Amino acid sequence: MAQLLQSETGTTDPRIVRSRRMLMEALAKLLMKKEFEDISVQEITEQATLNRATFYLHYPDKNALLQAMTQARFRDLIQRRGITFTDCKGALRAIALGVCDYLAETTGCPAQLARAPLEGSIIPVVEDMFKEGVALHGSAPGVDAGLSATAAAWAVFGAARRWYQTPNRIPAEEMAAKIETMVSPILFGASQ
Repeated sequence: MAQLLQSETGTTDPRIVRSRRMLMEALAKLLMKKEFEDISVQEITEQATLNRATFYLHYPDKNALLQAMTQARFRDLIQRRGITFTDCKGALRAIALGVCDYLAETTGCPAQLARAPLEGSIIPVVEDMFKEGVALHGSAPGVDAGLSATAAAWAVFGAARRWYQTPNRIPAEEMAAKIETMVSPILFGASQ
């Protein structure tokens, strides 16, 4: 997670990384005991053994901390999967599978984390990955590569979310293949 925190901040200052990690870990522990709405910034800082001023140096409020924690966990999952755009073959499917896996993992989290608006944390990560891919491979003249990446990221998340909410759902690998088929024209049609 330290690498993710570093890339998020654009710095490698170990104090910043340590403080953010401590705050995220404190929130995660508190979420095991209480509802998110009932957790105060004071409780988070006490659990993290940091002061409130340190909290506010890093996050404007506890919602921003929750979003950062969710985003760091998703980035960690994507990193563990080794998804890059050095070879695009299969990258879209791997990203879709990563989103499905992440959504499925939230079932082991406290209920309030599972209900969190994950799109604000996951979609920007997926969008950045798609932008990186389009930048490496180019896009067709007149096509807004950024808009294609945004549309594809929302499509992947939306399809994965629908899969996750479906009772008796198909295996994640099968869904990732369906998402790849659906989203490829949005993303790669711009570069073909």
